[in-house]
Amino acid sequence: MAFFDVCNGDADGLFALRQWRLAHPQDSIVVTGIKRDIDLLSRVEAGADDQVAVFDIAISRNRDALERLLAAGASVTWFDHHAPGRIPVHDAFAPCVDTDPETCTSLLVDRHLKGRFQLWAIAAAYGDNLAPSAERLADSIPLSPPQRAQLRLLGEAVNYNAYGDSEADVRIHPAALYRWLAHYDDPFEAILQASVVRELDALRRADLDRARTLAPRHRDERSVVVVLPDAPWSRRVSGPFANELAQRDPRRAHAVLKELASAAYSVSIRAPVASPSGADVLAREFGGGGRVGAAGVDHLPAADLPRFIARLAAMRWGQ
Repeated sequence: MAFFDVCNGDADGLFALRQWRLAHPQDSIVVTGIKRDIDLLSRVEAGADDQVAVFDIAISRNRDALERLLAAGASVTWFDHHAPGRIPVHDAFAPCVDTDPETCTSLLVDRHLKGRFQLWAIAAAYGDNLAPSAERLADSIPLSPPQRAQLRLLGEAVNYNAYGDSEADVRIHPAALYRWLAHYDDPFEAILQASVVRELDALRRADLDRARTLAPRHRDERSVVVVLPDAPWSRRVSGPFANELAQRDPRRAHAVLKELASAAYSVSIRAPVASPSGADVLAREFGGGGRVGAAGVDHLPAADLPRFIARLAAMRWGQ
């Protein structure tokens, strides 16, 4: 029998897996990647009696691989908060999917584990731009303001590390970052011991400072669009910068676009924090995907930019 753990390489995916393996200690083969690397299940070769645990990737983008593994006799447990599309029904498949805009995968795992490793879930919620959800959970413990700030730093630094167009853009591969995280049961201990977290946070802050100097390409009463140049720093910061803009201006929708070499853009979309749904709908119109509050498009042709801006401005968020 073999064990496989498959997760998104951001804070939500890595911290969900960390909670799971604290509750279910087991040597496993970990499969993860950068933020946009989401068809991860295709890399898994599992068969009869093997067990696969999946965190924070959409069933819709991995359904063929999922059905292949189930047909081969593997058992699959799945936690996620992205729009799943059709969910397969199988005796060996245990999905836990919730697309509520106020939750994330680590919060779903926390609920399943009855709060046994809640600090990791709080850090993940901060990292996934769900500060209100993180604060509510922190209130229940309760945590002091300095403790909350530490968990927020950890979540945002690890989340930032997942962004980039290729593995060359990130400071440390998410698989290596998880191997480091796996040494710690307590995230506060990880923060105390980890120079890599401080390095990631410093790099994140420097990249955000550069992004803040750019004037919006479009701004109206309902939406803001910022275009970043094609550079390693912008490839890392596009998602975190979109999160920052959304939190700073919660009644507007935001899109952060990054120029690509092929006369096109990649796009990070954030629904208004005050009406956090519809981002996935807009993304799908342009060949992308994601979750209701935050979504993305990998390749938006330059010719489609005016239409995209018009649709962003006209969206009825929260409907």
